[in-house]
Amino acid sequence: MEFLKLLLSGVLGYLLGSLSAAVIVSYAVSRKDVRNYGSGNAGATNMARLFGMGVGVATFLLDGLKTVASMALGRLIGGYYGLLTAGIACLLGHCFPLYFGFKGGKGVSVGAALGLMIHWKVFVIIVAVFFVTYFITKRVSAGSVMCALAFTPAELIAGFRDGPTIAFGITAGILVLIMHRENIKRLLNGTEKRFKPLIRRKK
Repeated sequence: MEFLKLLLSGVLGYLLGSLSAAVIVSYAVSRKDVRNYGSGNAGATNMARLFGMGVGVATFLLDGLKTVASMALGRLIGGYYGLLTAGIACLLGHCFPLYFGFKGGKGVSVGAALGLMIHWKVFVIIVAVFFVTYFITKRVSAGSVMCALAFTPAELIAGFRDGPTIAFGITAGILVLIMHRENIKRLLNGTEKRFKPLIRRKK
């Protein structure tokens, strides 16, 4: 019975995670698929580059909300382990969405929401790491990579020592790093571009 609860938590988490906010919003805004433009990534950063900060922030929040909903359902169905299972499944759905050809985002917005649902301290730490890194490097990808690396240490700082929670943090961090592998290569060789959001000027 417990296995079935975790399985259901995972399936629902994946299906909700597969609702790519970037793809849905880009179609609503421009009738175009964001994955065919800019960096080709279905994420908030590419949306901000193409459609402005407002749309980028909205995309980030929508992806965060689907994560919160996934993990809340997971907790309702399978308790704490259901919450963890749904969270990882949601991240997988976001990166490899069932409804959009398994080509999605890189997991940063979902990762932030994962931290929030684990403990507010984890969320605060990884968000602080992101902004400090971004302000130093002016590269969103650098901040995202550091967030992934900081997730498990943030859990430890927040007081978590149990195996499932630590494994959850390690898994989430590794997946985000894998999704940023090309960014990491460019950061290392100095060719990663700085973030320049679209600024719409009034006529």
